[in-house]
Amino acid sequence: MERTAHLGVGIGWRPEIAEAVERLPDLDWVEVVAENICPGHLPASLLRLRERGTAVVPHGVGLGLGGADRPDPARLTALAERAVALGAPLVSEHIAFVRTSSPALEAGHLLPVPRTRDALDVLCENVRIAQDALPVPLALENIAALISWPGEELTEGQFLAELVERTGVRLLIDVANLHTNRVNRGEDPLAALDAIPLEALAYVHVAGGVERDGVWHDTHAHPVAPVVLDLLARLRERVDPPGVLLERDDDFPPEAELAAELSTIRAVVGRGDPRPRPAAPDAPARTRPATATGDLSAARTRVGLGQAALLSALVAGTPVPEGFDGQRLRVQSRALAAKRAGVVRKLAPELVEVLGATAYREAFLRYARTRPMTGGYRRDALDFAEHLLIQDLPEDPAARRLLTEWWQDRAGVRPVGPLARWMRTLLPWRRRPPRPGATGTAHPAHPVSGAHAGAVRTDRPAGAAAAAGRGAR
Repeated sequence: MERTAHLGVGIGWRPEIAEAVERLPDLDWVEVVAENICPGHLPASLLRLRERGTAVVPHGVGLGLGGADRPDPARLTALAERAVALGAPLVSEHIAFVRTSSPALEAGHLLPVPRTRDALDVLCENVRIAQDALPVPLALENIAALISWPGEELTEGQFLAELVERTGVRLLIDVANLHTNRVNRGEDPLAALDAIPLEALAYVHVAGGVERDGVWHDTHAHPVAPVVLDLLARLRERVDPPGVLLERDDDFPPEAELAAELSTIRAVVGRGDPRPRPAAPDAPARTRPATATGDLSAARTRVGLGQAALLSALVAGTPVPEGFDGQRLRVQSRALAAKRAGVVRKLAPELVEVLGATAYREAFLRYARTRPMTGGYRRDALDFAEHLLIQDLPEDPAARRLLTEWWQDRAGVRPVGPLARWMRTLLPWRRRPPRPGATGTAHPAHPVSGAHAGAVRTDRPAGAAAAAGRGAR
């Protein structure tokens, strides 16, 4: 495997800190959430960075390569277009699943794949499909998780090592995620670093988080903790990473604090040469044959059933699947709902202006308990507004009129019939499937994502028509 081009030390580019990023001293490169940019309309800040020679790497969050289904060709095409538009040396994504097709549900978050042979077989084929569709090398990131799958057959290190061996994919190692999994899942991050093929390392993520009630939350909204910097140092003892990137996605600090964190990272990365890696003990040669097409189809079915049961429990209130920690699933479920509320708030700030911050959050969390996301965050914002209007909410006539106007402006005005309204009442989360291209997901800390999460049309609810009439009087 050819070594990845040297990237240096960089930061995640976000619109909220775009100007500050341009002023940061000695910045080598930036990473941008792929689904948040349009190839034909790149932000001026990114264009200026490119013009002065700063590398830009698109970081995808919506492929769901760890899912049971094959990657969506449209999403792959979109990621490839962004790589070309940015002149990127590589692209990156995650080892995660983000949706299921039966039932059609969106997590709105990165969820862990089971470290089983079935899941590895499915992931390897999905990675090969993605590699064939992309014009530059692909790197995959280990994710942070609150929950563990029962019956796992491989450690994280073993899973990643075999993934690289079978596909030649590069690795994006997030040391903050290694720490998260140490706290939340009892895993040994140093054992993972010892097991993975470091020659496949493309770059490293560093990010902040916080521990609450024995759970580490990978927030990307806090300073990088010393324990995470220590893991970066331990990785540096093993290899000179081609690139290291600071992720910050919310509660952005002053520019000077960002610069100071980058300086600290540079100091850790610059500490001497890596020590020679001890030779691993001889292991029996792998004799696992390539998975036959029929066997892989069966593996996809088994993986899909497990992922559907887990995601349904997290977002639709179905029973906790056997072997999972019910308390942890409840924590994850609340985190997913809070994530939805936060992303929709950023996508549609008018909802907060109409309802008020506290009322918006309370109403959205009630809505999320019975209405799983099926079509991305923009679809979710429209469905939430529709959900309120059908119930003649908000109670204030002026606020209801404003919400109606907002909804009509974005969703269209075709009314639904009484049968459809009745069915929605009985089956609130069995929505019609999203229009092609109207799907999207998001990174745990990225404010907006989904390559095809553009404005969509939906039927006008009866409540909206009634509210419009009341508002006109």
